[in-house]
Amino acid sequence: MVRALSRARSLLDGIPHRRGHAASSSVSGHGAEEAVAGYVRMLAGGARPDGYTFPSLLKAAAAAAARGAAAAAAPVGGAIHAHVVKFGMESNAHAASSLIVMYAARGDGAAARAVLEAACLATGGGAPVMWNALISGHNRSGRFELSCCSFVDMVRAGAMATAVTYVSVLSACGKGKDLLLGMQVHKRVLESGVLPDQRVENALVDMYAECGDMDAAWVLFEGMQMRSMASWTSVISGLVRSGQVDRARDLFDHMPERDTIAWTAMIDGYVQVGRFRDALETFRYMQICKVRADEFTMVSVVTACAQLGALETGEWARIYMGRLGIKMDVFVGNALIDMYSKCGSIERALDVFKDMHNRDKFTWTAIILGLAVNGRGEEAIDMFYRMLRALQTPDEVTFVGVLTACTHAGLVDKGREFFLSMTEAYNISPTVVHYGCLIDVLGRAGKLKEALDTIDKMPMKPNSTIWGTLLASCRVYGNSEIGELAAERLLELDPDNSTAYILLSNMYAKSNRWKDVRRIRQIIMEKGIKKEPGCSMIEMNGIIHEFVAADRSHPMNKEIYSKLENVLTDLRNAGYVPDVTEVLVEVTEEEKQKVLYWHSEKLAVTFALLTSESNVIIRIVKNLRMCLDCHNAIKLISKLYGREVIVRDRTRFHHFRHGSCSCKDYW
Repeated sequence: MVRALSRARSLLDGIPHRRGHAASSSVSGHGAEEAVAGYVRMLAGGARPDGYTFPSLLKAAAAAAARGAAAAAAPVGGAIHAHVVKFGMESNAHAASSLIVMYAARGDGAAARAVLEAACLATGGGAPVMWNALISGHNRSGRFELSCCSFVDMVRAGAMATAVTYVSVLSACGKGKDLLLGMQVHKRVLESGVLPDQRVENALVDMYAECGDMDAAWVLFEGMQMRSMASWTSVISGLVRSGQVDRARDLFDHMPERDTIAWTAMIDGYVQVGRFRDALETFRYMQICKVRADEFTMVSVVTACAQLGALETGEWARIYMGRLGIKMDVFVGNALIDMYSKCGSIERALDVFKDMHNRDKFTWTAIILGLAVNGRGEEAIDMFYRMLRALQTPDEVTFVGVLTACTHAGLVDKGREFFLSMTEAYNISPTVVHYGCLIDVLGRAGKLKEALDTIDKMPMKPNSTIWGTLLASCRVYGNSEIGELAAERLLELDPDNSTAYILLSNMYAKSNRWKDVRRIRQIIMEKGIKKEPGCSMIEMNGIIHEFVAADRSHPMNKEIYSKLENVLTDLRNAGYVPDVTEVLVEVTEEEKQKVLYWHSEKLAVTFALLTSESNVIIRIVKNLRMCLDCHNAIKLISKLYGREVIVRDRTRFHHFRHGSCSCKDYW
């Protein structure tokens, strides 16, 4: 792109100064270099540009800027502007409007306004088309506040707003969440007499939906004589953003026709509220209806796959994109990196990263986080330094990844160094999440007193995650004194937190404080605290299978439990002894063991052993922290059956291979 724009500038600089008849068609419908080359040929042939020539050239330059080459496109736009002045077209409404759009679209609001003011002086007020160009140009560059301010200035200047004006400024109000101005524009629309105009009506519905006023959006939608797909989609998107996904689906199902944008809005809606299986089911239905997806659809689909750990479906989605020629832009690439990372397939995430021609800070952050959570901390830190060498500035999320990497790699000094550099080198104020990462770094290394001192010095109130992280560290190192304090603080914030009682009980059991273990169990019984049901998901042949503890609902229920008995026999023969310390109910020892045997992770692993080939990696997503007994059992399973098992639980990834786990028994 930059090379092409440089060539275009060279062509402009070498234009012969000849005059003749207009031949504007030779410069329209091309990219920047092709358009400029056509313009050069036009002048060389003796033709003279008119008011319709420069809009095509400027449109090509503006498009180049929109594609991310704003700096390179600037000299081309400036050279074209010089030719506008040279041929006396600066007061021509078409040429001036195109200049305004180009400057505003690339973020040069001052230049855009200067062109407008010069045209206003020459024409005595400025045509509405030029004001429209300024407003829409600011919209293109995402400067919605400037769009709104430009509309106010237009009204003050006495220029007559048109339907195009109202569509542009309502779009700016919606995207900028300026409901007050949007309501004032609505009043002007009603007074202007432009209604009924479907474009303006759609813009009004969309503005209210974007601003979250669904009552107003719904009233306008119901009152429309003619509804387009745009109006239906605006309401569906607004309902989704307000959390009314089922109502949005009902409206979606009643649409007379649905385009890619409508389908994408519905799929993304399910993703936003965490209904990932519904998102994938809707996408499958979209394929049945033979509607072609685009890159926006696929970002939502891949995100759903990432959350479900649905690697097979994610792989299929990537093949689908290649087959249909869907643009693999930076957003799709980032989503794929995230998906592969969350499915425990970090090598494939790295492959995507290497193949990406354009990378933004989110790309680097995604691969750093992916490496970190998959236990490859030192590689994540190396990637961070590569990011700096690529002149990408890290943000607060990047530092979450880097600090997580230090945790997994046991790099305490590096963790402290990165934490301090946030404020000293990058002017980023650490959030409670960053403090949580630092507490984890210190706790994992056994520096519990320093972790507690760090909590005491936090500029904000520590939350339950902070105290839970410290408590988990105390469980590993058997520090009852700090552990009891952490549990006390945690239960003050969240009195019914079952994980706190489990960790506290386990810590007492590790120290042989069985009287305290019984006391904790008694508290749980008296309070009636119920542990959140464990749920494990596993994908097999593109289908997500979900298991809960003691689940009997699966169609292969009998085969699974029969296989589980065989697995348990093999485990016992290999020396496995159930760890009942986390079973916090007063039942017999035998019943406690049965509770453990039927945990969701064990059912999911057994199902995979029963239905998959021996060379297939078993991938499980667990909604809770993995229990000690399942961790011990799956370590043994990976050794006895020669299978690699990857479990993503609420806390971290566990890569089980040859009888050991990547977490080194710390989580």
